[in-house]
Amino acid sequence: MFFKEKRPKDSSTGRAPEDWELSKLGEILTLSNGERPTILEKGAIPVYGANGIMGYTSEPLAENDFSIIFGRVGASGEVHLAKGKIWVSDNAIYSKSYDRQRVNLPFFSYYLKFKKLAQFASKTTHPIITQTFLNNFPVKCPPLKEQHMVVEVLSCVDLAIQKTDEVVAKTERLKKGLMQKLLTEGIGHKEFKDTEIGKIPRTWEVATYGKVTGRITYGFTNPMPHVDTGHYIITAKSIIDGKIDYSSAVVTSEEAYSESLTEKSRPKIGDVLLSKDGTIGRSAVVDRDGICVNQSVAVLIPKKDLILPSFLSLSLESPNTQNLIQLHSAQTTIAHIAITKLAKMKFGLPSISEQKRMTDIISCVDRKLQVEKMQESTLSRVKQSLMDLLLTGKVRVRMD
Repeated sequence: MFFKEKRPKDSSTGRAPEDWELSKLGEILTLSNGERPTILEKGAIPVYGANGIMGYTSEPLAENDFSIIFGRVGASGEVHLAKGKIWVSDNAIYSKSYDRQRVNLPFFSYYLKFKKLAQFASKTTHPIITQTFLNNFPVKCPPLKEQHMVVEVLSCVDLAIQKTDEVVAKTERLKKGLMQKLLTEGIGHKEFKDTEIGKIPRTWEVATYGKVTGRITYGFTNPMPHVDTGHYIITAKSIIDGKIDYSSAVVTSEEAYSESLTEKSRPKIGDVLLSKDGTIGRSAVVDRDGICVNQSVAVLIPKKDLILPSFLSLSLESPNTQNLIQLHSAQTTIAHIAITKLAKMKFGLPSISEQKRMTDIISCVDRKLQVEKMQESTLSRVKQSLMDLLLTGKVRVRMD
């Protein structure tokens, strides 16, 4: 299906096959600025802005088989492909028409996304992409038939990514529903009691996070040196999807870790972390020694005769606790939850054995999520590789 191009030539846009036509975008697309929309609650016509669909209205500004929308201000340089009747807001530019003898518009949507137009936006307080720039932007056009075939290849990968995204979203909804049910009803209970936090199984007790932990504290506030190898500094941004993302963490030196930090900034395996500043409420169990945390992270040390670390983390991310965290967070520029308020929050506490069964169930769902997200990541890398090959002519799609 594919073959390597053997006869590249030099052009102002890079090396390209000899039968690819060098042109300007304005010679292929007729562009127009969007107009201020009227967003309606029950509108049927999508309104596109710089970031994509921003709402709906009742009348179209344009109607084509396809239209390309460019972010003009805000998300300047973003590219979106739309079908049929649309409205385009005044922070975007769109293609009113195009040369159908030379262009497959879905191909050019892929091509222009690949070019990352945002890098060409004006370097001002409010970056902007103009019609003048777009009209003069150099593009390379492969034969029309080849454009169609490239779209077929890339759209197949897009479909696979979409299906994987749908599975991920469905699994995340399943996890959320399971957490809500398990953390309020438990497993196999038939008798319940009314409490200040609602109905819970009769054998459970109402506990606070302060009661089930030996200590709740937070990390260092002083600046720390950054080095290439040493001890990971975990911040709120490093807690993602119930795990610690070490790849996003910076590293500090052995000397700073050993001499500058108190014990409260150096959590141990089995301690539980909670993001308390910025994106608050994300939790993870510490799975290695030798890390440290800064002030954006709370450290909860579980009393393991009362609560499993995995269950404590699960409870912190439960819908009920998340609602409490948001309710009691400080209304400042950066969201913040005080550890004193966290310590007083109440939740239903089952036996250790039931905690284990509940976390095992959620772990099964988490493993499925991990597999699907890895598949999603793999497909995205495959798509990027294909775009690099097919949209530059390094590899051609056979047309015979």
